Amino acid sequence: MLILQQVANGVLLGAIYVTIALAFTLTIGILNFLNFTIPPIFMLSAMTAWAAAQFGLPFGIFGPMPWTVALAFGIVVAILASLLVERLTFRYLKVRYGDATEHAIPLVSSLGFLLVFQNGIRMAYGTEPHRFITPLGDMSLHLGGIFISLPQVLSLALALIIVFSLSYLLKRTRTGRALRSIAENPDAALLMGVDVARIVPVIFILTGLLCGIAGSIFAVNYGQVYSGMGDEVGNKAIAGMVLGGMGSIWGAIVGGLLIGLVETMSIYLFGGDTVQSVVWGLLLVALVLRPEGLFGHHGIGKGKF
Repeated sequence: MLILQQVANGVLLGAIYVTIALAFTLTIGILNFLNFTIPPIFMLSAMTAWAAAQFGLPFGIFGPMPWTVALAFGIVVAILASLLVERLTFRYLKVRYGDATEHAIPLVSSLGFLLVFQNGIRMAYGTEPHRFITPLGDMSLHLGGIFISLPQVLSLALALIIVFSLSYLLKRTRTGRALRSIAENPDAALLMGVDVARIVPVIFILTGLLCGIAGSIFAVNYGQVYSGMGDEVGNKAIAGMVLGGMGSIWGAIVGGLLIGLVETMSIYLFGGDTVQSVVWGLLLVALVLRPEGLFGHHGIGKGKF
């Protein structure tokens, strides 16, 4: 029964990794860009929600917000931060330097944003964990001797809704077809009438939305937020994305869930100090045996969606 409990915990933890892995998948699958701002935007969303619930908006405009409004506010901040990254790492640099910015400069500038967001939060609120209290924290379900908290169930359900909604968007809508055409060949998409300048920000809006939702899930599930949460969750999400196959939505789902399972089982069997070694050791073995990942292809952006 303890094994089943750990499996349930791993799947529910994996829901957070899946959401962040999907954010990575969108940018690398469509833009061939490993967006290092995703972990700090995830952290920024959760910390903003905590600050809004604790203190309210700055300058005394409003008092402390209800926790649901604070979480929504954190998601909005995540979307705005992601659009800021798009404006400065893609639009401005692309206009000014052209194709020279295709890979290296956006990558380096995203690292700059990572440091700005992360250190800004550390200077404002420190590095210690802060409690995020919700009425859902003490609610739980008992299924055949397995203990599952209500926030975990809601988080898993929300992750599944996100996955199917994103899959529908990419496969069944006009915007999705435009995104897939950019993933295949941005120059050809432009020649075929796709307004790349208007479509690319959609990717960053979706990325910010996913980061914000993941931040909300983390805050509600664990009841605390801190400035280093982006590094911990982001690293595992990257591992899940690579394990599943870079650029593959279903690969990100399977990879994120596997990483969650491996993490909880390694803690249960070997102790918490072994998590990093087991997770990254598994990833290295998987890359040796199947470098493209479980569901990946050799060409990023080719036939992923």
